[in-house]
Amino acid sequence: MDTTENADTADHGENSAPGTVPNGAPQGPPPTSETAAVRPFRAARTAAFFDLDKTIIAKSSALAFSRPFYQGGLINRRAVLKSAYAQFVFLVGGADHDQMERMREYLSALTKGWNVQQVREIVAETLHGLIDPIIYDEAASLIEQHHQAGRDVVIVSSSGSEVVEPIGQLLGADHVIATRLQVEDGRYTGAIDYYAYAENKAAAIRELALSEGYDLTNCFAYSDSSTDLPLLEAVGHPSAVNPDRALRKEAQNRDWPILVFDRPVELRRRLPQFSAPSRSVLLAVAVGAAVLTGGLLWYAAKRRRPVA
Repeated sequence: MDTTENADTADHGENSAPGTVPNGAPQGPPPTSETAAVRPFRAARTAAFFDLDKTIIAKSSALAFSRPFYQGGLINRRAVLKSAYAQFVFLVGGADHDQMERMREYLSALTKGWNVQQVREIVAETLHGLIDPIIYDEAASLIEQHHQAGRDVVIVSSSGSEVVEPIGQLLGADHVIATRLQVEDGRYTGAIDYYAYAENKAAAIRELALSEGYDLTNCFAYSDSSTDLPLLEAVGHPSAVNPDRALRKEAQNRDWPILVFDRPVELRRRLPQFSAPSRSVLLAVAVGAAVLTGGLLWYAAKRRRPVA
């Protein structure tokens, strides 16, 4: 399937590899003097900002861990069944702002008191096997092409940093912005130090742009969710990837590129030089998966609850 509904607007071709643009579509004809006159000046550094779930990977990074958490005794069988339903709902429609806010409250209560080391060990054992096969080939190509164009790649995700960081390492991301959880005495307190969601994402990339010298008007952003509109609006070149209904409408109204990613591929097959991070690395990056798992299990329960 073609990876874009509006491929010609996804990039202006500046510093791209010969014959391609970042969405993998064939490059257009050489620029004329007229197009060269409107091409942004690239004295400042630039970056491409990627959401994670349904943008880089084909599933919820959190729900992927429901079975290992069940096997480790953190959730029960009923929660595993609910997670399958939640995964379906997530893939079909995602969650709106109110649901995400309730999700944040629920996941805080659910994970309170969980043993951090136990969660880290579970994720360390299963992260590579669960996440590596569900990375979109199209997203991996975009990341490569942005790097070839001289741009940094930044993953910006509501998932916990302990999960997002190793995924970023697999993909060669230059920076990661993710949710940070509070831990005391080796257990989750139920508090969230920083929630990488909605306007918080936009504020974070503006802060990163200041420290790294990015010109956001020449930067790119990719997301599937309407809750990421602040992130997309913060850059000069936003794209909707596998968008939910609300984001698709916004993208159409604003003439943003709409990209369709539908080819999950095992990273080690795509990149022969790929090597998985060691267990010691994975043990340091595991807490976040537990957090969004709890949140999306709540979302499943909410969708099944009768309206009063």
